[in-house]
Amino acid sequence: MSVIGKLDGRVAIITGAAQGLGAVYAKAYAKEGAKVALADIDSAAKVVAEIKKAGGQAIDVPTDVTQEPACQAMVAKTVAAFGRLDILVANAALSGKITRKPITEMSVEEWDRVAAVNIRGTWLCCKAAAPEMAKNQYGKIITIGSGRAFVGLPYMLHYDASKGAVMAITRSLAREAGTDGIRVNCIAPGLTMSETIVAQVPNWVGAPPSEIAARRAIKRDEMPDDLVGTAIFLASPASDFMTGQTVSVDGGMHMW
Repeated sequence: MSVIGKLDGRVAIITGAAQGLGAVYAKAYAKEGAKVALADIDSAAKVVAEIKKAGGQAIDVPTDVTQEPACQAMVAKTVAAFGRLDILVANAALSGKITRKPITEMSVEEWDRVAAVNIRGTWLCCKAAAPEMAKNQYGKIITIGSGRAFVGLPYMLHYDASKGAVMAITRSLAREAGTDGIRVNCIAPGLTMSETIVAQVPNWVGAPPSEIAARRAIKRDEMPDDLVGTAIFLASPASDFMTGQTVSVDGGMHMW
């Protein structure tokens, strides 16, 4: 007897999918039956090969999310390959590789680069994807925020501001796109031990990961797989009457 996946028949674009959390989302969606376009400024061919080896369907769509023509081409290539677009995970962001520093040491160039990828990139991907979803009066857009934006933490002001903007985009777009059958929700992870974060630990600035883990209700490190269930839920029909929400997935760090 065949197993029906939660995302069978759906087509998804996941940005920032060549590595890290994006790759984790892509593999999980493919396992649940989605056809997946992996969009990243770097080649995602390795992850695509892994998905295909496991029996899934995926394509590599190199994309610079800061450029509107690239985002439009990303959607066009996905539709050409798979016939439609149902899901966008706007995951591409500058995060783990950002140098942590006080506001007085941040340059205008650093600020603008983070804003270009995290804010403009999210907007441009949504702008490109929404019209294709509207054709079918159905779509799921999932943005990625951060628990940092809820509380105010030092040394990453440019990043925190960008993730606050992403949460605002989520709410405004949910209002605007609802009449087209598009649901827009945001995942706000806590500090997640992706490979880029793990590599930073020896030179960490601020509260170390071990201290952050101790503040959670669930007192352990957050791992990439901890985000998968929520990412699948928000992409699936199970969340069809949910939009404009930011869901904290952080082990009970932030509660309100």
